[in-house]
Amino acid sequence: MESITKNRQSTVVLRAMVERAYGPGEAPAGDDWCSELGHGWFNVAYRMRLRSGREVVLKIAPPPHIEVMTYERGAMATELTALRLIREQTAVPVPAVHFADRSHELCDADYFFMEFVDGDNLGMLRGKHSPAERATFNETLGALNRSLNAVAGPHFGPLDGPGFPTWRAAFLDMIEGVLRDGERRDVDLGHPYEAVRAAIAAHAHTLDEVTEPRFVEWDMWDNNVMVRDGRIVAIIDHERAFFGDPLIEAGFTGSEIPAYGDSSAFIRGYGRGPATPDERVRRRLYCLYLALIMTIETAYRHFPGTENYDWARVRIDETLALFDQA
Repeated sequence: MESITKNRQSTVVLRAMVERAYGPGEAPAGDDWCSELGHGWFNVAYRMRLRSGREVVLKIAPPPHIEVMTYERGAMATELTALRLIREQTAVPVPAVHFADRSHELCDADYFFMEFVDGDNLGMLRGKHSPAERATFNETLGALNRSLNAVAGPHFGPLDGPGFPTWRAAFLDMIEGVLRDGERRDVDLGHPYEAVRAAIAAHAHTLDEVTEPRFVEWDMWDNNVMVRDGRIVAIIDHERAFFGDPLIEAGFTGSEIPAYGDSSAFIRGYGRGPATPDERVRRRLYCLYLALIMTIETAYRHFPGTENYDWARVRIDETLALFDQA
């Protein structure tokens, strides 16, 4: 996916990064040691073969002159913290981090190296599995997501802080940041911004039910799942994690907005029973948050065409209509 946030570097710089991370003896030779992994939407990622033959992945944060959305600031630091928490406190498979550099001496942004996961991207295999196989994957994802959500946090909000004492305060700050991002770029939501804010305020009381901060992955879509031989071998891309309400997880989204996909297998694997009325309202708030991000980010990423914006705009309409029905 093309995006102006992808901070591509020359082979000279990439080779220098390898030397800093692994030593001069691992500096690759020739011309075919590096290729870009193209399915990501935010950071640029490279698959590399070191001189010893070992394969690794390099991720580089966006360049500093590119304006990103408020919630995306410091995303690489968030991912490093998330990977550490996951490896220390769960058995969920994630890549091991080999080296991280935030000095900006070799390039203008943070970067880190991690292990290469030998597998296929589940999102790239869409349509190649039977419904039963797909349901099995989604059930497993539900169980893995529940393991992640078992990690308790010291506060609500960003993993590295500053945090909030309540989930209501944290979430309202998150969604207001997105709305301000949209206003700054004059993004048309199809609804007045104040009307969207009014819908959020009218249902914000349901957020008070959440009193325990939990690790939230939030971005566990199939494009961030690696599979091999019929099983999940890694979850990747953790830069959007935070401490909050597990019901905001991506796997629950389709329970309110079918366009995101069938959530039943995920929920079954997660082990949750039927949602209460307040839980359903919270899910709708979280669907609205996601739809706003997907709509507004198109003004920041400069995706080719209008397909992404058009699709996301309809999701705003659908979600606000659910509040009207309630």
